[in-house]
Amino acid sequence: MRRFMAFLTGSLCGALVGAVAALLLAPYSGDELRQRTRERLDSFRDDVREAYDARREQLESELEALRRPRSS
Repeated sequence: MRRFMAFLTGSLCGALVGAVAALLLAPYSGDELRQRTRERLDSFRDDVREAYDARREQLESELEALRRPRSS
């Protein structure tokens, strides 16, 4: 139990030091950082949707080909 508490305390202290360092060393202001993050997330979401739509279209065409009766 003592080792676990030491690990937990160290983890929390490390997280706190990391958060403070990130805030002090951030190259952008908070508003600008949030805007850039939002833009990147929106771009990522759009990329995922495009990939999903392309894959879905491909799978639907393959399924249609499999459903067509085979000529003997």
